[in-house]
Amino acid sequence: MNYLKKVDLTLSNLSILKTGKAKAIRFSTLEAICKALDCQPADLLEYSKE
Repeated sequence: MNYLKKVDLTLSNLSILKTGKAKAIRFSTLEAICKALDCQPADLLEYSKE
């Protein structure tokens, strides 16, 4: 299954999310990723002090 098409996310945007360089994420994008991967937001996000 091609998750990028299912979530409507470009490879460059996925890379930004993966490397932690994203400053924000839309709730609709987070929801679509969670639906595609059958997970919860807490499975994807981690808080760290900077």
